Amino acid sequence: MLQTFFSTLPQICASTQSCLGALWTILSTSWLGFALTCTFNCGTLYRQNHIPLQICSYSITVASLFHSQNFIKAGEREAARCDTWAQLVERGCMEGDIISPENTFSFSKNIALSNTALDKEEPIQLRPQEVNLKLKPGEGLPCTFKLDFQRVEGYPVDLYYLMDLSYSMEDDLRSIKTLGNELFNALQGITKKGQIGFGSFVDKTVLPFTNTNPEKLNKPCAETEKYCQPAFGYRHVLSMTENKAEFESEVNKQRISGNLDSPEGTLDAIMQAAVCGDRIGWRNSSTRLIVLTTDDGFHMAGDGKLAGILEPNDERCYMDNNLYSKSNEMDYPSVGQVANQLEKNNIQPIFAVTKNMEQVYRELSKMIPKSEVGVLSADSHNVVELIKNAYNRLSSKVTVTHDALPDNVRVTYTPLCPEGGTSRDKGVCNNVGVGQMVSFNVTVTADECMDSVMSFLIGPLGMKDKLKVNLSTHCKCECNDIVMVDHQNCNGKGRVNCGMCSCNAGFVGQMCECSIGEKDESSLRAACRKDNGTDCEGRGDCVCGICQCYTLPGGSTYYGTHCECENESCEKFQNKLSLLCVEGNGKCRCKNCECNPGYEGTACQCKKSDEQCRTLSGSVCSGRGTCQCNQCKCIEGYQRPYCLTCPACHSPCITKGKCIECWGFQTGPFSKNCSQACASINKFKMVEMLPPGKPCDVRDVENCRVFFTIEQLDGEDNYTAQILKTRECPKLPNIYAIIGGSIIGVTVIGILILLLIKGLFYMKDLKEYRKFMSDAQKTRWSEVSDICLHIKNITLSMAELHSSGLHYTTWGALFIKHSCKI
Repeated sequence: MLQTFFSTLPQICASTQSCLGALWTILSTSWLGFALTCTFNCGTLYRQNHIPLQICSYSITVASLFHSQNFIKAGEREAARCDTWAQLVERGCMEGDIISPENTFSFSKNIALSNTALDKEEPIQLRPQEVNLKLKPGEGLPCTFKLDFQRVEGYPVDLYYLMDLSYSMEDDLRSIKTLGNELFNALQGITKKGQIGFGSFVDKTVLPFTNTNPEKLNKPCAETEKYCQPAFGYRHVLSMTENKAEFESEVNKQRISGNLDSPEGTLDAIMQAAVCGDRIGWRNSSTRLIVLTTDDGFHMAGDGKLAGILEPNDERCYMDNNLYSKSNEMDYPSVGQVANQLEKNNIQPIFAVTKNMEQVYRELSKMIPKSEVGVLSADSHNVVELIKNAYNRLSSKVTVTHDALPDNVRVTYTPLCPEGGTSRDKGVCNNVGVGQMVSFNVTVTADECMDSVMSFLIGPLGMKDKLKVNLSTHCKCECNDIVMVDHQNCNGKGRVNCGMCSCNAGFVGQMCECSIGEKDESSLRAACRKDNGTDCEGRGDCVCGICQCYTLPGGSTYYGTHCECENESCEKFQNKLSLLCVEGNGKCRCKNCECNPGYEGTACQCKKSDEQCRTLSGSVCSGRGTCQCNQCKCIEGYQRPYCLTCPACHSPCITKGKCIECWGFQTGPFSKNCSQACASINKFKMVEMLPPGKPCDVRDVENCRVFFTIEQLDGEDNYTAQILKTRECPKLPNIYAIIGGSIIGVTVIGILILLLIKGLFYMKDLKEYRKFMSDAQKTRWSEVSDICLHIKNITLSMAELHSSGLHYTTWGALFIKHSCKI
């Protein structure tokens, strides 16, 4: 009978719904008096401090008639249920009872790929279309699945021709007017479901980008240009159409325009073409291309400030009568904004530019995924061939990536194609033909737990087809417990949930053993918190407001009111475990060594002695430190072995100078309370001569130099000094000599200045006289004698001339006398 009992025991435990059921089955069919232990499983990926613990388990043990036993031992924390598989098995948990949640993967939508483009239904180029992932968080716990892509034959293409109509593009406009038929034929060669649209741009119509003179705004071209349209920013000319005649008609109506500076409003135009999908006529299922032709650079975000435009671009559509209505109100978009909208709307740009702009747009292409650059000829006659080649390069390169990911989620791609590379954040396959299927291994990793199901999209750049990934994590117990109200393991005051008691209202504790009555549970927990920290310092459980401390791995337990103490973390001498508080020299108490009499040191490793700390004077560490383990531990700044010197301290020659003046000559700022302010100099002596060596000196209140020597005694601020009786004072200056010298100096300088002025005036007069005489000698008089006769006949005397107020210069009188010999 006993053998039958043991042989049927595993089947009984496995077939019953609970331990109580198993116990009842055994009691009704077997011998009494045997202890029964049944273990039931529950799993969770328990995370603590963001470190994943791989496997969790719990057990409920129900005893027979003799005793009961729990999986969690006394003093163990509930987190001990979570451990590695090997540790749980070692602790006695059966392998069949360990729950280790695995990553789960399922398809929500997995429609087969299409071979050709369908007329009524959208072709399927990506498989699967929607998946569900439930991951275990943590490094090294990813999930990998396969993603297939196949471009169908005849997939629709929408081509929007965006042209720079600044004055320098005049010959290019003439060429495109003649290439409409070739452009349509090239598009038909790519797909039978092709559409084409047209738009143009120049720049913002404000200074300094465009001349704002009304006449120049109306005709910004040269005066000789007959056909010139008014200045504009961006104009949408023709929505997507399959009608070749309509395209040619609208393009032929276009006229050249102009602006002032070289860069154009290119990014403004691309942004509006990308976000104004309804106006442009982009189809939902098509390859969307923007072909941009220009011969110059582009303005970008921040350039609008030159025109006083401060409002940043908001990436929205503003079209009024097919014109960008906020061109002069919003700044240019940034390259990042343009790249974001192109990717968001699955648009692939082709930059058809002149040779001088090739490098500029290749740098721009590096920042815009899924873009190409081609070089235009001088008059753009090669634009059709350029578009065909660029489209082939774009379509043959498949780049798979994702949109914004949830926090702490990583996705990498491994291309499964001949030219595929290693795993990275984008998957790239080159030289992919139409109808050729390529695959990628997609690896998703969740580093941390997620509160809810999060979704993100994966797909090839420039294509509408996307895979939706619904992601969640295993972060909660999925125990599937049989609900048993008032479980006996919870003292009849709660139910078991994943091996732990979930107590009824009014009861708390690991086994619901504490009745809080009318008390508030938060106030009970507050009693277990030190300085508003965690419950019991994270080292115990708070039961009825009292900390029940955990057991340490070494067998001892935490202790103290808040479990703040333990006796296993004291300092180990030379980092040796056996020398914890050096055995026999002391004991570990609450993380500190309490040394026995006669021993000291942080690990009680030293016998008390100060033999090596005494100086020649007999002091210990010169009174500037303490002796620990027979070595001086000096106060800050002083150096061992005896704390004699302090290289970083200020020299006493500087710090004690005022006190020297006070003690030696009773002057200075401390003269009234010298004994108190200068108590650090407890001994000084006035001497006729100082000992050999360089003395200290200080200037006193009379500007005399006081010489002295100072020596530090035992102690931190204790000095003796010798002061020279004789001061070195400077001689007083001769005030009278200074004043007299100043007066004489000023007088001499004044006289010299006057002489200089007199000399300047004399030289000026002399210069004028010589000029006058020179002019007189050069003058030829035709009738000198008549003039002299007329002068002689003047009856007025000199007195009469003076009395009448008439004057003549001295030089003039001399000239008359000399010439007429009067």
